[in-house]
Amino acid sequence: MIWIFWLLPALSVCLAYNVYRPIYRYPRGASVSWVFGLLAGELAPHFIAVQMLAVVLFAAFSDALSGAAGALGLALLFAAWAAMALHYARALQLPAQLHRCLQTAGLGNYQPRPQPIDMATLIDPITTMKSASSHNAAVECLKNVVYHRGEVLNLKLDIRRPAAIEAPCPVLLQIHGGAWTYKLGSKERQALPLMNRLAARGWVCVAISYRLSPLATFPDHIIDCKRALAWIKANIADYGGDPDFVAVTGGSAGGHLSALLALTPNYAPWQPGFEQADTRVQACIPFYGIYDFCNRNGQQRHNGLETWLERLVIKAAAQQAPEIYRAASPIHHVHQQAPPFFVIQGDTDNLVPVAESRHFVEALKSHSEQPVVYAEIAGAQHAFDLFASLRTQAVIHAVEAFADCIHADYRRRHQR
Repeated sequence: MIWIFWLLPALSVCLAYNVYRPIYRYPRGASVSWVFGLLAGELAPHFIAVQMLAVVLFAAFSDALSGAAGALGLALLFAAWAAMALHYARALQLPAQLHRCLQTAGLGNYQPRPQPIDMATLIDPITTMKSASSHNAAVECLKNVVYHRGEVLNLKLDIRRPAAIEAPCPVLLQIHGGAWTYKLGSKERQALPLMNRLAARGWVCVAISYRLSPLATFPDHIIDCKRALAWIKANIADYGGDPDFVAVTGGSAGGHLSALLALTPNYAPWQPGFEQADTRVQACIPFYGIYDFCNRNGQQRHNGLETWLERLVIKAAAQQAPEIYRAASPIHHVHQQAPPFFVIQGDTDNLVPVAESRHFVEALKSHSEQPVVYAEIAGAQHAFDLFASLRTQAVIHAVEAFADCIHADYRRRHQR
């Protein structure tokens, strides 16, 4: 029984080590490390609670905790729990950090607000793991509205809006991630905490689907995002939204596409059949996105992204189609008239290197005339905001403050 018990401290030590030192250099190892780092990092209180229960059961029904081996195992468990708890508790420092980021970014009317913390995320794993329930009395959800009827499939979107709507509301366009490919992401599962929060506070949030690889080949993905934006501009007023104020967000592949969308307004080659549509946005909030397919600064730690793009997304090697790789890279579209940006990146993200966002933000700040906010989230893994953890709550609060600030400035300039 002692050897069975020892599996528990061994697992706990590995989990604790991984949240601080994930694997970066090997694509498959990085993927496994990411899964366990995300779960243990954002659900640390729940991992610890389950392991404590296991220890109680071992103590009650076996002698595994007796003797030197049992004592050593307990000591390792306590050390691992302390490390995971410390990692999770770092999120309590985020409100002050994010406030400083917003305060120093040149947002003219930014005012800090108290940040409520949902303590249920500390004790209720169902609340945390569901991210955010659609069953929110303050939010109405309209599912699967068709925005484009294609030859093969219809493209759909979901709309979350205030139950008691006071039109016109500012609009948030959410582009889901998932490595641009089928079955790795969907509009139903991502950014729910953010959208439900903003919808409850007077925003109309639109989560879109788009064609995915390997059936789709770039630029199909960005064309669909622009098509969805054109639909929003033409139709969102019927749902209580303001077509003249649209902010775009997304994580991972969605972060890439949201940045690309924001930086290429009215780009005719990516608007086939709707060239005259207005595809400008008023703000962009990308989470942990890929911004340079060309890897010109050598920020990628391995060739996993290059292989993925070559086999599934672009379907050509960078040497064969350099112009496509360049066009697909948001960093190559940075310009003076770029909209305000709030770039969010975890500092322990082992799927998208933190250098990716740093280089992109440097380019934005050197060219754009609008505010550029950059938040490097301590202890955050890739896709950390899938769960309504303390870390996610802090970031959502900052995103809300940024979005409201940009919207208020827009209303002031247009006297609305």
